[in-house]
Amino acid sequence: MLQLKNVTRRYNDKVAVSGVDLEIEPGSFVGIIGRSGAGKSTLLRMINRLVEPSEGTIHWDGRDVTGLKGSGLRDWRAQCAMIFQHFNLVDRLDVLTNVLMGRLNYVSTPKSLLRIWSDEERLIALSALQQFDIAHLAAHRADELSGGQQQRVAIARALVQQPRIILADEPIASLDPRNTRSVMDALRRINREYGITVLCNLHSLDIARSYCDRLVGMSAGKIVFRGTPSMLTDMASRDLYGMEADDVIDTDEQAETMPMPVPQSAEAVLRQLSA
Repeated sequence: MLQLKNVTRRYNDKVAVSGVDLEIEPGSFVGIIGRSGAGKSTLLRMINRLVEPSEGTIHWDGRDVTGLKGSGLRDWRAQCAMIFQHFNLVDRLDVLTNVLMGRLNYVSTPKSLLRIWSDEERLIALSALQQFDIAHLAAHRADELSGGQQQRVAIARALVQQPRIILADEPIASLDPRNTRSVMDALRRINREYGITVLCNLHSLDIARSYCDRLVGMSAGKIVFRGTPSMLTDMASRDLYGMEADDVIDTDEQAETMPMPVPQSAEAVLRQLSA
């Protein structure tokens, strides 16, 4: 279980996150919703320790991760995979290598610096790509892919970390409806098939209601709503978003996902790459 106790983050006189108490059950899919600037991204980055809390503690299965350093912090970040709005891929590297970066905590430093990967590591990465129907893109540069494809590569990279929780920071903010569905389907698949906890910042309330087990609403750095999607009425949404409510309560994001190409097996793709 993930537990946050009185977690606060200040930037000089500005309070970005204020006294957050939160529990996330193992295996759940939780959406964090709220206006831009509500503190959602800062909250996720504190959990991953990319941003240090000014006050409070963060526990995972009873272990305080707030003060971890060195190898302990690296291990926590491997267990707590982060997916970013802008993908955070290395554009000039091929897709397979980008995914393999998720295995850095499992290989020696010299091998990671030289990007020397075993066939086993490459198969792990290709299998992750195959699950999201993009193994055929393994040899392509990351910057040749569409936004939706790049985000699925980022999700595959997170999966090969073998995490226990995935933190997704606005993973669909820049995507069209079709790619939005493919990315959210990928996250839901990880959650349901592997039991990996997903904590996801979302802007669209329709998407949040469709994919999440529970919702947490933030405003001005504080949690102001907790409950199931069915508990988030339009009135509660308007209280949370104010004048932005009409922009985030969408009715046109129901576009069906375009058919994906039938993926090759990971072994077949590896043979092609090695030829």
